[in-house]
Amino acid sequence: MADTKRFEGYGVLVTGAARGIGAAVARRLAGEGARVLLTDRDLPEVDKTAAALRDEGLDAASALCDVADQTAVDAAVAHAVDLFGGLDVLVNSAAGCTPDAPRFEDDSDAAWARDIDITLTGARRCCRAALPHLAASGRGAIVSIGSVNGLQDFGNHAYSAAKAGLASLTRTLAGHAAARGVRVNLVVPGTVRTSAWEGREDAIDGLAPLYPLGRVGEPEDIAAAVAFLASRDAAWITGTSLVVDGGLTAVNTGFHTVVHHGGATA
Repeated sequence: MADTKRFEGYGVLVTGAARGIGAAVARRLAGEGARVLLTDRDLPEVDKTAAALRDEGLDAASALCDVADQTAVDAAVAHAVDLFGGLDVLVNSAAGCTPDAPRFEDDSDAAWARDIDITLTGARRCCRAALPHLAASGRGAIVSIGSVNGLQDFGNHAYSAAKAGLASLTRTLAGHAAARGVRVNLVVPGTVRTSAWEGREDAIDGLAPLYPLGRVGEPEDIAAAVAFLASRDAAWITGTSLVVDGGLTAVNTGFHTVVHHGGATA
């Protein structure tokens, strides 16, 4: 937990907060003094996560919110405003990722639409509902969770397209929201050890050598980046995508291994 209290008095709403990155973000911001509403479409799990934070002495509440449903999003934002007397930070962490079919032509329209609707349009719904309140706060910030899938090919056509779209939405919304005093930024993680890898621990551990820093990410790595961009430490930063990927997209580790240890020349 951080020693600073950068978010003392802040009201924060986090989507997709039942587990993984969203839960880590909620813990980090609450640990820095924020009052946090954790939302997720899995109500029992998000209730459990919020209760665990309260057991740590943190100010955390929970609510059901499916970002694919505008009515549910509006209700969650209204609930946050009622709880906190306003809203200062929105963190868009909810996402959907359907495994690709073996052949592109066999991917279904329904799976494509579902991933886009949750990951990209869901974030838009949340931004639209929250923006007036963030503008009224005088220190409003939106931080969304992207992915290196939006930068390079790591599979998952719909998810990757949605994450690339989220980077574009971050830029265009930053341009619109700046005049209203709201900053909009994106954190772009590489592979992060979350519950999505349960039962595949050997696979995720096998990815570590591909990362120049020698390991995959932890949810706390991403939470730290979100906390920075949401805080006044980033008061002159908007419209940016902060890549937090252990060097994956900057360094071709496989190429370096061949060149320096396999006798090949570039």
